[in-house]
Amino acid sequence: MKINRNYLRLPDNYLFSTIAAKTRAYQAAHPQQALIKLSIGDVSRPLPVPVVKTLQDASAEMGQRATFQGYGPETGYPWLKAAIRDYYQTTKGVTLTPDEIIISDGAKSDVANLLDIFDPHCTVAMTDPVYPVYWESNVMVGHKIKLLPATAKNGFLPMPNRHARVDLIYLCNPANPTGVCYTREQLKQWVDFALKHHAVILYDAAYEAFVRDPQLPTSIYQIAGAKQCAIEICSLSKTAGFTGLRCGYTVVPTALIARGVSLNRLWQRRQTAKFNGVSYLVQRAAAAVFSPTGWTAIQRNLRYYQRNTTLITQTLDSLNWSYVGGVHSPYVWVRCPKGQTAWQFFDYLLSHAGIICTPGVGFGKAGEHYVRLTGFNTYAQTRRACQLLNKVLTQFKQNI
Repeated sequence: MKINRNYLRLPDNYLFSTIAAKTRAYQAAHPQQALIKLSIGDVSRPLPVPVVKTLQDASAEMGQRATFQGYGPETGYPWLKAAIRDYYQTTKGVTLTPDEIIISDGAKSDVANLLDIFDPHCTVAMTDPVYPVYWESNVMVGHKIKLLPATAKNGFLPMPNRHARVDLIYLCNPANPTGVCYTREQLKQWVDFALKHHAVILYDAAYEAFVRDPQLPTSIYQIAGAKQCAIEICSLSKTAGFTGLRCGYTVVPTALIARGVSLNRLWQRRQTAKFNGVSYLVQRAAAAVFSPTGWTAIQRNLRYYQRNTTLITQTLDSLNWSYVGGVHSPYVWVRCPKGQTAWQFFDYLLSHAGIICTPGVGFGKAGEHYVRLTGFNTYAQTRRACQLLNKVLTQFKQNI
């Protein structure tokens, strides 16, 4: 028996597991201190009433012989696909067919599982810093990884190198962890690069609902040529608060052909072989998200989180502190004080303010001197965190 030795190349713990362990240890040593979590991207707002009502109705259906549902379609119920198709048409001006939409249990799974349909000897490009699942899932299968530094010099938005040779390209837009957003013109350069070099873009649009500027893209398919080179991965976790329900979807255009083979057909075949589908209850709840009443309620939650990030950025602006993000994203990418590493600043905020952040180095070497703050806590907790942040950072500047 042999093991997949690629797993031995991974860190011992997932980034957020390490943060949780350090937090538990600190809390045990300081049981009286209240901590405020601005780290992991978990939501705090409850599910909107239209979604909860739909869940209750669907649960009742499961208790009646006439309406009971067993196994459903592995790639999703037609009525949910139709709702997502209509959402793309009305809000993005993008035309899709239901067969191009494959329902899943979230973006994290799809980001990793999509690798099943590609050659095991791919060269993959991704930004540094990057969502850890991109890097770790490619390490697991033994792919060669090319990191594209996202730094202040390039506005944290790396662009393609015309001399590079890659097979897969991961793009997250708006970006996790930096919170910045590509323009249509910048995405067009990536699409043109992929078409020229016969590469495939894996486009993570998990945070598209946070984009406030209508001139900025919310789908890769708003870019000409993208249907011939891109797969779009979406999630309802942050958009609709489904972190506990788990539902997302991936768009694989029928026009996307690699070496004469339809990637849509391959992905559907993979899912029918390895995935039994998202539960009927959750899919009914997801369909309610895209209803008029559901979407109105979702917008209230999104504005709530956006108000939180505005509090954070206003606090940093008042201190003239360097950061990016927080406008079209729930994440704020904050520069560490001069001379401090990301983990040192994590410890400093934890011990001096009781604020839990995410060390940027956990997303890659280029994140070494940054931390990520999120707007997903409650407004009251975020406001308190900003008061504490203002106090400790002011003291830090005075002591330099």
